[in-house]
Amino acid sequence: MNFFQSLAAALTPAGLVWTALIFTVIVFLHELAHYALARAQGVPVKSFSIGMGPVFFRRVWRGTEWRLSLLPIGGYVEIEGMAPVEGEDGQLRAPSTGFAALRAPGKIAVLLAGPLMNLLLGIGLMTLLFTAQGMPAPDRARIEAVVAGSRAQALGLRAGDVITGVDGRDLPETAQLNGQEVAGYELVRAALNEAGPHTFTVLRGGGTRDFRFEWQPTLNGKKQLLGIQYGPDVTRVGVAQALATSVTNTAQAAPQVLKSFAQLFGRFLTLDLSRDENVSGPIGTAEIVSRAAALSPWALVQVAVMLNLSLAFFNLLPIPGLDGGRILLVLLGALRGKALTLAQENAINFAGFAFVMGLMLFVFLRDLGRFF
Repeated sequence: MNFFQSLAAALTPAGLVWTALIFTVIVFLHELAHYALARAQGVPVKSFSIGMGPVFFRRVWRGTEWRLSLLPIGGYVEIEGMAPVEGEDGQLRAPSTGFAALRAPGKIAVLLAGPLMNLLLGIGLMTLLFTAQGMPAPDRARIEAVVAGSRAQALGLRAGDVITGVDGRDLPETAQLNGQEVAGYELVRAALNEAGPHTFTVLRGGGTRDFRFEWQPTLNGKKQLLGIQYGPDVTRVGVAQALATSVTNTAQAAPQVLKSFAQLFGRFLTLDLSRDENVSGPIGTAEIVSRAAALSPWALVQVAVMLNLSLAFFNLLPIPGLDGGRILLVLLGALRGKALTLAQENAINFAGFAFVMGLMLFVFLRDLGRFF
């Protein structure tokens, strides 16, 4: 299979459409939050575009030119006082009105609004998932399907069975597996990697029963399969508990997401193009969305949660050009008692922009490399 065939197999038309739609909604709401906080403080907003590139529709409403642009990949908002203005002599100078005239707390509120919107949207969608589908119970493994003619079917295992224990011990919520912390239900997989007698304690119809069997992970050099598809069991919860768990999960995810970004920066600085499962570029993301679109609408919601949280955390990084970098410059100006000069701010923002663009190109090339 050549490069183009591999790429076409990974990216379905429905997946590409959903990717564009999800990104557009996420970025639109991000920019809408910046717009709302600016307008709430009396700062004019010159334009608001849904999409990027050439504008094919525009209309002025409430002092803002609302645009529809050709490329459905996000959008942008142009807030007065955030960009240099041209003086009467034709030279660019620092703005003194609009955003530039706000005090530090007001500026930070405008800049923080976008990432905060994505954070809240991610938490809200996660809450919706938990309320509608139940909350994952990592200390139980639900058998979702049993392969016909498999060893599992011969043992009497059925779809809907819930494995609560392995080899006489209850499954924990978390466990150590190959030096990494994993959900307890992954111990089912660990047991099937070990030869010998095994016991699965299964909850069925309100009661429990044990299934005992001898197991060989490989036979005549061929990997053996028990014949079950499984995942974490779920617990039905109300909105309040779903919301509390969503907030907790987001807080717990932050260090891991930041660690993934740090590893990505390290790979970028050393030009290490080896595959990294923790961070995906546009092609990898479209591939994930394509797989999710083939599963269910709820799988797409899960992807939207991941993208919102990733965008929120990434934008809060103190890198010039990102919202976090702009917040850092505002705080630096407040500590100095005066804003940076236009030349200083332009130089810092240019360096940050170049870094982010280089990083995006690096991730894109690494994505492409998987298909060669």
